[in-house]
Amino acid sequence: MRTLLVSHREVAALLPMGECIDAMTEAFIALARGDALLPLRQVIALPASRNLLAIMPGQLGAGAPGRHRAAVGAKVITVFPGNDATPFDSHLGVILLFESELGQLVAIIDASSVTAIRTAAVSGVATRLLANPGAGDLAILGAGVQAMTHLEAMRCVRPLRRVRAWSRSPERCARFADTARQKLGLTVEVAPDAEACVRGADLVCTVTASREPVLRGRWLAEGAHVNAVGAALATTRELDTEAVARARVFVDRRESAMAEAGDILIPMAEGAFGPDHVRGDLGDVLTGAVAGREDAGEVTLFKSLGLAIEDLAAARLVYEKGVALGTGVWISLGGLRDA
Repeated sequence: MRTLLVSHREVAALLPMGECIDAMTEAFIALARGDALLPLRQVIALPASRNLLAIMPGQLGAGAPGRHRAAVGAKVITVFPGNDATPFDSHLGVILLFESELGQLVAIIDASSVTAIRTAAVSGVATRLLANPGAGDLAILGAGVQAMTHLEAMRCVRPLRRVRAWSRSPERCARFADTARQKLGLTVEVAPDAEACVRGADLVCTVTASREPVLRGRWLAEGAHVNAVGAALATTRELDTEAVARARVFVDRRESAMAEAGDILIPMAEGAFGPDHVRGDLGDVLTGAVAGREDAGEVTLFKSLGLAIEDLAAARLVYEKGVALGTGVWISLGGLRDA
């Protein structure tokens, strides 16, 4: 059995943001139509730390006839928030991609790069669906890996006229602004604090490792759209209660959000609103089952957690392009019975 190994750099070349946004759109439509299997991920908290080991299995159907093969697989990843102060990414691991006819392991793909790109691509899908058409004043809270990929994703779906960023580390924020100028040709203003960053913005992305709110609802302009990305546990949040309560809220998947999204669960525990405050999943909006933005002046919020089908859709695209272009390294792992 031959298995394709795809490295971090190769993933970046094979998974451009625009194509990934399209792949995420297809994946959410498949999920909404029942053409996917998606159990809740298993997360193990490692002792005496904030570190996690996560296992995210799933199955994604083939989609339009002849377009793809069905994909089965899992992402196995560690989440070490303290890595922000090291040369290593906070998310490290692999995606194991199997084909669905014989169960062969067809690819082992770097998960750090896929996670960085597909997470931002999903925010791109949400922004395309929910933000006002003329939105283009972007505020990014956070200056890590997701800040850069979110800047790329927002640029793909809206014409940006202004970009501001803030981080608790001014040095990291300055480096982010410098990299954005060199890599994307975009000017990023470094804001002195989170409020100054957000005030007046009509697009807001929170991509921090904070366990407590960094975004206050009173700062949000009428008509703003927010992508809340950084917090992924029931006990952590980036948005205060007011920010969530005043917004029309959408999630990647309701079942996951009701189990893991502290941005939603903590205000619910406070009695601010009930489960019906979540209007629907992205797939519901894409298929027309639920209306997205209904008024130019309302605040919309997409709460992102990350789903295995996102990883599978991205990994499938990387594998198919890798095979077609001769990218990656083939290895033999066995699996054939002896004659």
